Amino acid sequence: MTAPDGGGRIAVVVGNPRPRSRTLSAATYVARELAGAEPDLVVDLATLGATLLDWADPAVTELVASVGAADLVVAASPTYKGTYTGLLKLFLDRFAGGTGLRGLAVPMLLGAGPQHALAAELTLRPVLTEIGATVPGRGLFVIDKQHDDPAAYADWLTATRPVVAGFLHARREGPR
Repeated sequence: MTAPDGGGRIAVVVGNPRPRSRTLSAATYVARELAGAEPDLVVDLATLGATLLDWADPAVTELVASVGAADLVVAASPTYKGTYTGLLKLFLDRFAGGTGLRGLAVPMLLGAGPQHALAAELTLRPVLTEIGATVPGRGLFVIDKQHDDPAAYADWLTATRPVVAGFLHARREGPR
């Protein structure tokens, strides 16, 4: 599946240690709102178990390749100790520096309180850019109790959606 305007592949990667988490729901919502379609790939890292630790595991290697080739990746985690989870870190460590992600990436964190609001910018954004992604705006932080409230995302989506739409359109059109 691609975005309705033919924009490209969309992936969601969630580092919550609980499968089918609020973080997964929130990240999928953001991807859908940015791309106008369901994501093509959703990686709920909690479901991978010990295979995430096995660098020779072919299924994880394929997931890394698929996420790396996506035009838009929403990388999401709950905030623990002011940063993202080790589970997400394990996955992101698989990407080669500077070339692992080739599209846009949205750093997204859910947290218990506003004291963690800068964590997406200060901890997750630098890693995503180091592994090759372009971040289309500021990182997204959402209070976890508001994860299912569209108003919690509205201002961020208003600012970020045009940048993402332009990028996906340019990818669809290709070089001239």
